[in-house]
Order: sequence, then C-alpha cells, then structure tokens
Amino acid sequence: RFVQIPDTHLGDRDHLERTRRLVAEINRLPVAVDFVVHTGDIFAGGVPEEAARERLAGAFRALKVPIHFLPGNHDIPAADPGRGAAAYRREVGPLVHRAAYRGVTVVFAYTEPLAQGFVVEGYDPEAEIESALAGAGGGPVVFFHHRPATEDLYDGVVHPGWDPAGRSRLESILRRHPVKAVVTGHFHRDELQWMGDIPVFTSPPVAGYWGRQASFRIYELRDGRLGYRSVYLDIQVDIPADKNR
Repeated sequence: RFVQIPDTHLGDRDHLERTRRLVAEINRLPVAVDFVVHTGDIFAGGVPEEAARERLAGAFRALKVPIHFLPGNHDIPAADPGRGAAAYRREVGPLVHRAAYRGVTVVFAYTEPLAQGFVVEGYDPEAEIESALAGAGGGPVVFFHHRPATEDLYDGVVHPGWDPAGRSRLESILRRHPVKAVVTGHFHRDELQWMGDIPVFTSPPVAGYWGRQASFRIYELRDGRLGYRSVYLDIQVDIPADKNR
C-alpha cells in the first residue's frame, strides 16, 4: 500500500496547513502503508531556492513513513527549466529515481519536457526513465509522474494535452516494461484514463483552487491490479478560486 499526495502548491493560501493536517491523517490511518508519494506541484510557482528544504521539513516532518517527491510544472517552470531543474536537484532531489517495496518497483519521473516539448540541458528524460524501468528486473512496476498524458477537459472544452511525439515516446517506453499502473496529478480532478492497456489514475489535489476540498488517496496493489480509497479533509476555504494552474 502507498499514499499519494497531489498538488500541494506550498507557499500559497492555506496549503501548508492543509498539508500538515493531511500528514496527521496519514499517521492515523488504520492500515499500514509502505510509503507516500507526492506527484508534483509541490510548490506554488517554482522551487523556493533559499527555503525549499525548510518548507518541506515544516510540511512533512511529522510523517512516519518514507516519502518520495517528483517535480511538476510549477516546481520547474518551463520558462527557465535549466535553472529550475538545478534548484530542484539541489534542494529536493533527483528528477528520476526508483525504489522497491515488497517486490514492486516504483519509479518517480519528471516528464514535463516530454509533455511540453522543451529541453532541459543535461537531462534526457527518455534515457533516464528507460534506465529506471530496466532496473526493475522484470518485476511489477508502478510509474509516477505529474501531468497525465491525455487531453484535458474543463470549462466544457477538450483542451490539447501532451505534445503528441512526447506522449508516443513515453507510451512506447512504458509498454516495454511490466508497468501495472501510472499515477498522476495536475488536473485537480478525479479521473481514470488508459495508455494502451495501462490504467492512468489522476487524483484530486490538496490545494484549494476552484473550491477544492483537500484530499489524498490510499492505493493497494493486489494480484497485479491497483485500487484506491480517497480520504477527504474537513477544511473550509473562503479564498476566491485562482485559475492559474
């Protein structure tokens, strides 16, 4: 089992308090979880270079299980990805990494260059993702990244999603390996899509934009199939919605 924390956007509104409350709820869960994953947009508007570690420590210090982070579009802005990636690596961690729990490999990856079609100097997302997946040794894999490789439906309109070439390259990599599921955030909504025969789970956020209620998910991988339960926090938000996702 693992817990997913999506889209905290720390540094804005009441999101730090929401995150601390969420950590307390995770610590009180009646079932054991092996790890927590934050699927990106940790910060609101770029890694705060001078305060990132302190901000993360303040939000997650009380958490009683290991936590893994990966960057989203707000953590490494596309306008200056080289500087953003360097700051993220220095203050938070690697852009791609792998871990193993109970015979399952979990891979955490920064895929925004593929999604949006830009280049980060010194970072080859395809090669690093391929290497991390190959290190699973043929066992089951769950893959985590930020932006779902699908179209985005909001305001009654289907908006273009990923760069088509980037989506095709990611799907090709994932389908070469025993990936049981992909877990994402970014949309600030609850969705289930598919990449070929691989389910793509998208979770609603912790952040309060659009009047969202803070939430997190508990996932369980059993017999090769991933399921989840949602937990919602009773926090009232009286700040107007901000459409700048």
